[in-house]
Amino acid sequence: MKLTAFNTAILTSHFDDVARLFEDLGFERRHHDETKEGLASDNVRLKDANGFYIDITRTDHFPQDKSLIRMNVDDFEEGCRFLQDHGFHNAMGEGVVIEAEHWKGVHMVSPSGFEIMMMKHIRKSDDMDLMEDNENEG
Repeated sequence: MKLTAFNTAILTSHFDDVARLFEDLGFERRHHDETKEGLASDNVRLKDANGFYIDITRTDHFPQDKSLIRMNVDDFEEGCRFLQDHGFHNAMGEGVVIEAEHWKGVHMVSPSGFEIMMMKHIRKSDDMDLMEDNENEG
């Protein structure tokens, strides 16, 4: 398994205020995914001049803001096994995976309580590989 991104993320019901704070610190928006059907959140990825990233996600699922680690991997299933082997559990329930058009993710919690949102970015080449695999199976 290869890490493809590793940075801080904030889950908040105060999305605009938190995003503005980091923009005032010099972070610029890299991309912004607005709420889509089935996903109750806005997501923005910000980067500063030093190359630091932070992700901010709008959510009303928690009584207060949460900070966690975003960890992108190249092999999603291997990443899940790796974290589970280290005692992590899925905060959303066993087997629950969030899927969007260009990514899938799982919210994992360590035995001591820190949290990782593990994600895999889905690229067009991944889609082609998946289509080829499905054709070969059928």
